[in-house]
Amino acid sequence: MRLLVTRRMTEAAERALTARFDTTLRDDGTPLTVQDARAALRYYDAIIPTLGDGFSAPAFEGGGLKTRLVANFGAGFNHIDVDAARAAGVIVTNTPGVVTDATADIAMTLILMTARRAGEGERILRAGEWAGWQPTQMLGRHVTGSTVGIIGMGRIGKAIAARCCHGFGMRVVFHNRSRVSSLDIPATQLADIGAVLSVADFVVLAVPGGSGTRHLVGAAELAQMRRDAFLINISRGDVVDEAALIRTLQAGGIAGAGLDVYEREPDVPDALRALQNVSLLPHLGTATAETRTAMALRAMANVVALDEGREPADRVN
Repeated sequence: MRLLVTRRMTEAAERALTARFDTTLRDDGTPLTVQDARAALRYYDAIIPTLGDGFSAPAFEGGGLKTRLVANFGAGFNHIDVDAARAAGVIVTNTPGVVTDATADIAMTLILMTARRAGEGERILRAGEWAGWQPTQMLGRHVTGSTVGIIGMGRIGKAIAARCCHGFGMRVVFHNRSRVSSLDIPATQLADIGAVLSVADFVVLAVPGGSGTRHLVGAAELAQMRRDAFLINISRGDVVDEAALIRTLQAGGIAGAGLDVYEREPDVPDALRALQNVSLLPHLGTATAETRTAMALRAMANVVALDEGREPADRVN
């Protein structure tokens, strides 16, 4: 099979991919444009794309497609129009499960960074502005024993909840679109997002991306949060109305935010970067060598399944 991998992968992943397929490893770190994706669909048997690649509906239109499988590198696949792919006879898969622990760890990193003002403290230190320890210096918020509200109780939401509960003794409340009946931690499911927003010290967004969750949290939702609460987003950038978040932070409507994703990545507004009460990470959710290799091998397993005449395990359309 002729396979396109749209970004460079870990050394271990590339060895496995090139040993099994006629693999093209694209050396350009920028996402595929819609025109690039359209051309690729007409040349390769399978494609392993990732975040930002332009597999929107126009890429699949017009016939002449050679690609039978788009095996996405990542659990989220809102950059792929799965309905258009289905109509064109193209299978779409993702890489669930293997991203869970690394992403949950980043959520905890952001909770701690925002609560204890770690980013702000490091900036002061690096700038040579630290005058020494004082009893009232850079007082933050206590994480242990506080309330975390999780929006989205899938694999990642559950992993975050377990870390919060078992590691920090936090009370866990959450909202999920469907009823969650099997949890191995004490957690309370609330009826709607507003109920979670109004009681949580830390609100963590762990929902999938896509049209159904775009701007799930906007001005009205931010207004329901307590003024001393923090918003943590490790899902997709457009789940939050970024302009509304900036206005809320500037007005002191909430205490701060911790963000790993952005509405128009890689663009991060100057107004957001200027805020001292915001911890900003460059989309590090799955950025461990082990996780990124596992993601590539999971995507590869779906391509192997197709090549061997089996149903890919992680089909999403």
